[in-house]
Amino acid sequence: MNDASARPPVDLAHVTDWVFDLDNTLYPRNAEIFGQIDWRMTAYVERLTGLPQDEARALQKRLYRDHGTTLCGLIAEHAIDPQHYLADVHNIDYAAIAPDPALGAAIAALPGRKHIFTNGDIPHARNTLAALGFPEIFDAMFDIVAAGFEPKPKPLAYERFIAAHGIDPAAAVMFEDMPRNLEVPKALGMATVLVLPPRENAYGAESWELGSEGRPWIDHVSDDLAGFLRALGHAGPAR
Repeated sequence: MNDASARPPVDLAHVTDWVFDLDNTLYPRNAEIFGQIDWRMTAYVERLTGLPQDEARALQKRLYRDHGTTLCGLIAEHAIDPQHYLADVHNIDYAAIAPDPALGAAIAALPGRKHIFTNGDIPHARNTLAALGFPEIFDAMFDIVAAGFEPKPKPLAYERFIAAHGIDPAAAVMFEDMPRNLEVPKALGMATVLVLPPRENAYGAESWELGSEGRPWIDHVSDDLAGFLRALGHAGPAR
């Protein structure tokens, strides 16, 4: 049943590769880290196009919906320098992320390989993991640069990730906050877990971004990622 729960999903006993999205998955959406990035993306579009902020905001959101990320839309439609863009939009304050040793311990205790698969870049991933206080628990990180600027949910991004790290989809599970980013992994044979914001947290999101209703490619849903992982039986008690 697709409810927000930390009950142990017994069908993850086969998993040898644990694949985690980064933003709004490893930290709660209301931390407003991605909110900072989102407004820096709007500002970038505003400077690039000369549009007023409201029109730049609307264009940014349209690029995001149509191309998977604002970056890939800007590459396709405005031929921007992606490295300049990534450095600009990730120039944020990471202090809003609270350390989460319980989640780090739960991930570290999982058997097999642990991966980050993000539409951001490696420097942003490293800064985020440092703010979370995680030790070196991930075996590999795959970012938008490694994907050749093909973002989730485009199939080529997943194909490149799988090829780069020798993933057997039938022995992998993917954790994501974006329902549409789980459809391709499920079709490839992965188990899927939608990570929702904690119920008590206020957060901002596009109306189409969240929720599992009518999305049969989502196997499990949880609003407590650390609790969900501990319930698998690999980790010790919460710290």
